[in-house]
Amino acid sequence: MKSSLAVALLSCLALTANAQDMLVRDATVHTGGAQGTLENTDVLVRNGRIAAIGTGLAAPAGVQVVEAGDRPLTPTLFGGITGIGIEEVSGERSTVDNTLALGAETHQMMVRPEFDVTLAFNPASVLIPVNRVEGIGWTLIGAGNDDGGSIIGGQGAVMRLDGSVDPAGPDVLFIDLGSDAAGLSGRSRAAQWMILDQLIDEANGRIAPDANAALLTPAGRATLKKYIDGGGRVVVEVDRAADIRQLLRWSDRHGVDIAISGGAEAWKLAPKLAAAKVPVFVDPLANLPSGFDQIGSSMENAARLQAAGVAVGFSQGGDASHNARKVRQLAGNAVANGLPWDDGLAGLTSVPAQAFGVADELGSIAVGKRADLVLWSGDPLEVSEVALQVWFDGEPIEMRSRQTELRDRYLRPQVPRANGGLPRAYPAGDSR
Repeated sequence: MKSSLAVALLSCLALTANAQDMLVRDATVHTGGAQGTLENTDVLVRNGRIAAIGTGLAAPAGVQVVEAGDRPLTPTLFGGITGIGIEEVSGERSTVDNTLALGAETHQMMVRPEFDVTLAFNPASVLIPVNRVEGIGWTLIGAGNDDGGSIIGGQGAVMRLDGSVDPAGPDVLFIDLGSDAAGLSGRSRAAQWMILDQLIDEANGRIAPDANAALLTPAGRATLKKYIDGGGRVVVEVDRAADIRQLLRWSDRHGVDIAISGGAEAWKLAPKLAAAKVPVFVDPLANLPSGFDQIGSSMENAARLQAAGVAVGFSQGGDASHNARKVRQLAGNAVANGLPWDDGLAGLTSVPAQAFGVADELGSIAVGKRADLVLWSGDPLEVSEVALQVWFDGEPIEMRSRQTELRDRYLRPQVPRANGGLPRAYPAGDSR
């Protein structure tokens, strides 16, 4: 059962704890790493880093002690591939910075892999508190595709949601394939491979920069060259098994280190994906075919991939930026359909950390890593449970967002207008 006393104590802690030093005592520590789950375990944090993990750890002088009462402690969770920090209102184009459409007016394809969405990241975005009070501590912000752009959207990177302005990891390149991107490749998915092969030829100098058909700028050539021969991770949005098969051949031919996002039919090629060591970020709620690329959608996609040895992570389709906090529902849904619980948590922690180059800092509770932690009321993959407290580098955040403020405002008793009351839209105590 949830303890209101624990919630109150943790709320006080968020305001009073010594920054970056603390001892979490008697927690069920889900490390997200090789140690698995540790019962009745303490975690000591010094200077924002995990200093020790064990039982009966002594609290150094002046270090705040958090009594976990055997509640779950996890690393902060991965929010999926989103536009958090580069998007405010998805329906208002002026607030969305994740796509490039330089050729929109001329209806020409403009290939600019050097486009980097992290330059527009806003650490004060209103979406950040909404998601981090739910235990989301980091996300991969992705470059999208739109008319006037190309199947190569551009670059993004992992961003922590602690107020940091710079990426937490290396650049990641984004490519969109299949029927959804066919409008960017002459209405044929076959043309996508022709275009990608040409771009590789340009990056390798086999097509002159001033050739009539050349598509890349000098900066674009240098950027794409970086991702050839395993120089960086390329995330490919793709669903159909036939397209995934061609992707595996293409990536092997050119030495491109890929990860798959979507992968509705990835389970059909699970052994090949495992052999190629390609991580797949699935949406376990995509269980019905929404198009011809997803006819083989299955609730057991994640479980089948994991059973074959594929590293499975999670990312939402649809409005992922505003709903990143729901990503643990995806993991829970995969667990309900056969994925082992530990692998469900790994899909929100260590798998994305390893895939996107931040595993030395994030994604698990281990000595030396950042103390980005969440204490939960219960099972973190159960949507009825909540994050009691979130820490970044051992510093507790204030567990407040615009949603909690709205909740609190409208929970106040209504004072009749005759008694001087104002509509609830006014803050409490407003004298207007």
